[in-house]
Amino acid sequence: MIKSMTAFGRAKVEGETKDITVEIKSVNSRFFDCTVKMPRAYMFLEERIKAYVQKNAVSRAKVDVYITVEEHQSSSARVDLDLGYAESYVEALRALRDSFGLSDDISVMTVARNQDIFRQKRQECDLEAEWLMLAPVLDLAIADYDAMRKKEGERAFMDLTAKIELIKTYVNEVEEISLSDTVGYRDKLEARIRQILGDASVPVDEQRLLTECAVWADKIAIDEELVRLRSHFGAFFEIASTPEPSGRKLDFLMQEMNRETNTIGSKANNARIARIVVNIKGELEKIREQVQNIE
Repeated sequence: MIKSMTAFGRAKVEGETKDITVEIKSVNSRFFDCTVKMPRAYMFLEERIKAYVQKNAVSRAKVDVYITVEEHQSSSARVDLDLGYAESYVEALRALRDSFGLSDDISVMTVARNQDIFRQKRQECDLEAEWLMLAPVLDLAIADYDAMRKKEGERAFMDLTAKIELIKTYVNEVEEISLSDTVGYRDKLEARIRQILGDASVPVDEQRLLTECAVWADKIAIDEELVRLRSHFGAFFEIASTPEPSGRKLDFLMQEMNRETNTIGSKANNARIARIVVNIKGELEKIREQVQNIE
């Protein structure tokens, strides 16, 4: 079953010492690109979170993970001042004041609004404990996120199915017109020859007439293209029904469908077929846009 790369998931767990909220959102992308935004005190978990999301959530998308941690007043965590960062921050504020002639309202509260000047001192033995607290919340957010991806994927699949079925009707019309052209070409060619000769009583070389019809029929024959196009329709649903990510395969298959459609348009010497080919290409483009959002 196909899944969308565009989705959102959220989870919040309230604990004894802290409340943890995890939000995951993503948009389509050719590759996996994950950005994690969370308090500086938890940045040591960044790479672990990225790997976890790629393994358990989505393999290809532009993903943003937002993590907020609300410490309870009873928390025993120790807050220290990052003196080096604070000094640099205050110097930057003073430079801003002097450069633009701003009022000097730099105060403790002004500086304290930048939470990055504070850091929580943690022991190495607490790292795994922090992950064990975060992982269940991350799992809940991933479950919510994945449910939305499946729901959007189901909608996309229904839309794609309707478009493929419409293209099938177009292909059937093209086949009927092509067969009709081939059957009627002999009579048209004979009538044209007699028109040129100007005498209906003049015998026409039947063998030569059949040869010309055969050459023309071979030139405009689109049987192979129609067979391959129909086989692509079957492959499309087979790929879309597999549990693994199918977006890249479907994107490649769309290129093949376009190639066969263009060949049909170039071979067919019929205005009606040309108009139908334009309709087919229009539907294929709509499908291609949908496929771009499938993992």
